[in-house]
Amino acid sequence: MRTYELLSIIKPNIDSEEYDKLCAKIEETIVSLEGKVISTDKMGRKKLSYDIKDYRDGYFAVHNFEMEPNQVAKFNRQLRLNETILRIILLETTEVKA
Repeated sequence: MRTYELLSIIKPNIDSEEYDKLCAKIEETIVSLEGKVISTDKMGRKKLSYDIKDYRDGYFAVHNFEMEPNQVAKFNRQLRLNETILRIILLETTEVKA
């Protein structure tokens, strides 16, 4: 398994309860794809540096997790199909041993 970090920016027009549900749904998706959630950091609502789809701010969340590399494409596809998420950044954080 490899370690990944997901930064998601969520539309600001939802309430905090929906924000919590969406973060929980992302964690459930990771587990359903045979991954393991390491940590979740709900950073709350923040102003964006530039407009994304006519939104000036959004809810930020960072998920650290482990997943097999062949499952990452499925996970990425599921995130992009969710219309509540404005932007995602998915990075592999596994350290390379020299």
